[in-house]
Amino acid sequence: MSVLLAMQGALSQGVLWGLMALGVYITFRILDIADLTVDGSFATGGAVCAVCVVNGVDPILALLLATIAGAVAGFVTGFLHTKCEIPAILAGILTQIGLYSINLRIMGRSNTPLLKSETLFKNISEMTGLSSTWTALIIGIIVSVVIVAILYWYFGTEIGSAIRATGNNEQMVRALGVNTSVTKILGLMIGNALISLSGALVTQSQGYADIKMGIGAIVIGLASIVIGEVIFGQKGNFAFRLTSIIVGSIIYRIIVAIVLQMGMNTDDLKLLTAILVAIALSVPVLISKRNQVAMYKKLTGKEE
Repeated sequence: MSVLLAMQGALSQGVLWGLMALGVYITFRILDIADLTVDGSFATGGAVCAVCVVNGVDPILALLLATIAGAVAGFVTGFLHTKCEIPAILAGILTQIGLYSINLRIMGRSNTPLLKSETLFKNISEMTGLSSTWTALIIGIIVSVVIVAILYWYFGTEIGSAIRATGNNEQMVRALGVNTSVTKILGLMIGNALISLSGALVTQSQGYADIKMGIGAIVIGLASIVIGEVIFGQKGNFAFRLTSIIVGSIIYRIIVAIVLQMGMNTDDLKLLTAILVAIALSVPVLISKRNQVAMYKKLTGKEE
């Protein structure tokens, strides 16, 4: 019974965190930028959402405000990178560090509980009679489908295609007259907006926001991306690749649930995640090198 409950929780949390993984995918894969704002903007989404809900703001409006806050964080990172010419990885670190203090200012303390406040999950659970886990899963699926549809449409537009092209070949895009500074900033804003939305949904789901809730989010996002790409590959249309990231997030949460059921110490989860990401990123490279060596031997007739 406990295993079944753990799997249900893994499914619901996997979908909610999957939106964060989509945000990481936009910056890491599409823009080809290692954006370390993630840990800060995830917590920002939770902080803004929690404060809004506690002060009587509609839960859906609170999600929207949290999303906007994430977009602002992405804009700051993009501005530092493109206009101030600070390396992207350092710009993300600077924004992340600044967001820690900002998040404390927003909440006024390190933790904000929502136990006595109305949340989207609590309201729907009371209306339908469903458990909190099933409510989180249903809401997560609905939001994910809507987000994937919007992203699929947006990145098929002229400006969306320009953002994708910027990550593929920035020099060529610039030669065509596209302002790559704008496309980078837009991509970072969209990515961090999704990350903050995920943080806000997780906050309403678990019933509190914590200043440290975003620690390790970037690694979890990368793990979800890598797992999705390893299982489903990088082929298929854009909507399929976006969906595979969310599925990768769910699989990651299931793996975590399984190892916890096996008795693994929760303090070792970050280490496990880091090892999984390192292995998943290394294996394709090693396989590619092995194939290249085999092809070279075949072409040169040096096969034994």
